[in-house]
Amino acid sequence: MTDKRPLVAAHWGTYRAEMKDGHAVTLEPFEDDPAPSPIGGAMLETLNDPCRIGQPMVRQGFLDGGNRDRRGYDSFVAVSWDKALDLVARELDRVRNDHGNEAIFAGSYGWASAGRFHHAQSQLRRFMNMFGGATTSKDTYSFAAGQVILPHVVGDMQKLLMEHSSWQGIAERRSLVVAFGGIALRNAQVNSGGVAMHTHKRDMHRAVDAGAEIVNVNPSAQDLAGEVASEWLPIRPNTDLALMLALAHTLVTEKHHNHTFIDRYCTGFERFLPYLTGEIDGQPKDAAWAGAITGIPPKDITALARKMAARPTTISASWSLTRQQNGEQIYWMTVVLAAMLGGIGRKGEGFALGIATTNSVGSQRSPMPLASLPTGRNPVRSFIPVARIADMLLHPGAAFNYDGRQLRYPDIRLIYWVGGNPFHHHQDLNRLRRAWQRVETVIVHEPHWTPLARHADIVLPATLSAERNDLTGSPHDTHLFATEAVSRPFQQARNDHEIFAALATRLAPADGSANDLKDAFTEGRDEAAWLRFLYDKTRSGSNSRPEMPDYETFIKNKVLAFGIPKKAMVMLKDFRDDPDKHPLTTPSGRIEIFSRTVADFNLDGLPGHPVWRAPQEWLGAAAANTYPLHLVTHQPARRLHSQLDQSRHSRAGKLHDREPCLLNAGDAETRGIGDGDQIRIFNGRGSCISAAKLSNNVLPGVAMMATGAWYDPDWENDPTCCKHGNANVLTADLPTSEIAQGPGALTCLVQIEKYEGDPPAVTAFEPPRIVPDSQP
Repeated sequence: MTDKRPLVAAHWGTYRAEMKDGHAVTLEPFEDDPAPSPIGGAMLETLNDPCRIGQPMVRQGFLDGGNRDRRGYDSFVAVSWDKALDLVARELDRVRNDHGNEAIFAGSYGWASAGRFHHAQSQLRRFMNMFGGATTSKDTYSFAAGQVILPHVVGDMQKLLMEHSSWQGIAERRSLVVAFGGIALRNAQVNSGGVAMHTHKRDMHRAVDAGAEIVNVNPSAQDLAGEVASEWLPIRPNTDLALMLALAHTLVTEKHHNHTFIDRYCTGFERFLPYLTGEIDGQPKDAAWAGAITGIPPKDITALARKMAARPTTISASWSLTRQQNGEQIYWMTVVLAAMLGGIGRKGEGFALGIATTNSVGSQRSPMPLASLPTGRNPVRSFIPVARIADMLLHPGAAFNYDGRQLRYPDIRLIYWVGGNPFHHHQDLNRLRRAWQRVETVIVHEPHWTPLARHADIVLPATLSAERNDLTGSPHDTHLFATEAVSRPFQQARNDHEIFAALATRLAPADGSANDLKDAFTEGRDEAAWLRFLYDKTRSGSNSRPEMPDYETFIKNKVLAFGIPKKAMVMLKDFRDDPDKHPLTTPSGRIEIFSRTVADFNLDGLPGHPVWRAPQEWLGAAAANTYPLHLVTHQPARRLHSQLDQSRHSRAGKLHDREPCLLNAGDAETRGIGDGDQIRIFNGRGSCISAAKLSNNVLPGVAMMATGAWYDPDWENDPTCCKHGNANVLTADLPTSEIAQGPGALTCLVQIEKYEGDPPAVTAFEPPRIVPDSQP
């Protein structure tokens, strides 16, 4: 019998709702999911928690005429929708007329909603493009350095992820998996666009049971400890490139590299080889050299290289490795090392772009093209690399390099943010807060009193996915779902499309015509009509699936399964089979070990092939004398980024109500810190209060923290200190390099001490002071 219970879906999974009196009372995992994420249980709890925003809010200082420095701790005035929308329209018109659309920054991030229609970024960009455009961002915090460098080396990263190799091939070949950055199954709970089936744990165990072997190259063993038998190769943070170079050096000197593959499928090896052997700079990149940098004994490096040459090998580099200074070089060298082994395009071999970094990477999946809300063309050409927002706000007009071009930062007067939380995913939050104060107006759509909402001037209350109907599915997944609202919108909350449609009635189109901006934005469709449009567009598209029924049948059944391919997914198989018929999209059509394009960027120290460059902050830097611990920040296990941090599930993972920090037991002992003690973590950028969790599964000199604790400055005593344990008050706001300008969050040194006395109370989940509107 078909299950008639409504479906609710998010980036961490799909659930059946048990209904009572028109409201969901419990969520049960989707019946086909073998290992559902426990994060989903928090979805109902946060529909009406104390952090929920029930009506439009305007910051008191904004109404009083300014006082931007109070953003973050000001009180708010509850206003009507009409008044709030009139204020928003006034500000948008003012900035457009006085400064041009380039002065509007349309901020959004892709994890806001898993739906195809209620996708915050698409809704914002559609509206802004019809309003005349806005400055936007490019790339992602997740892997910006990889996104920019890989097209020069092997191809578009998103395309590679769509056809990514799977655990099935690793199992069938009994491969060796060398996992730089580890394999963290906590990350595999989520997938952008939704998850139907969590299969990574099962698939990894099957591969190991079949004879595959995993080497965890990581400052911590905790990602794989207790999951499967694996070898832990402890490595100093930010030194993976040196290890890769030494492995390549061993392959060359012992004649294990694959000449045939390099000659047939690659270009530029002869330009890279003199650097590798030391002919250029007098320093061979051998195991002894790398051992001094990485902390790994040279004999272990040599042994690993020989093992890799002796059996089918997959080299996996986690997305986190791109989030450090010189992160572009990591992914470039990952491809080069795999090419030297000669297995790219073969089952169970080659390179992997972070197995299990999300649920799709390494899972046995077929690409599933799905239609998205049309956003149109942005008339404004200015943009920034995603992680350079503070630079843009602090230095309008300044020049910066990006992917071979020199660009300039626009002068931003208004930020309109829908979906995402920059006070979570950006680095050096104290610097961001100072930059944020320079903007004249900040407008956000938010369901909860997140740090972003507190730092806004006008807050428009938005619905959650459980309060909306949508189509939910990922191009990297196995199912498409008709999800349903299982709760009425909280108080006066509206969905983003409704907000923009109401706002459009107050604004003229960009061309100044008398046409109705609302009609252009909605095209006369309501939510139900848009869902039908997107489904039919997917069904009739050039990459449509023949098994898709008509819309009425789909809505009746609620679930459409696309199935799992029987043959193992193999990335770049067509290229391997015939590189002439299926060339890469690089300038040469081959894997570019040396890139003339990158060399012609003429950037200091970047000669057009992978090179080791010591980062500003690492355990071998002079700064380590003052801040002797390298802080490694990672994705949390109990929430998605900062989403649902206010839930009981997320808060159950905290100590003393604060985000904990994993410390080596020896490092803790020398500081007089015991397990569970409250601690202060600090450097020259700021500090946070945390609690210590001691372990021998983390390298001495390394501290580890999950990101995503809601930013909670100690406004009364020290605003540079986060009381709640947000690690991004400590991380450096520096670019990966001038190639991608990605985030360098994992290049970060700190000191830690035991917190003496009573720390200030955590107030992250307490709403700001709300006052009624004296002039409605």
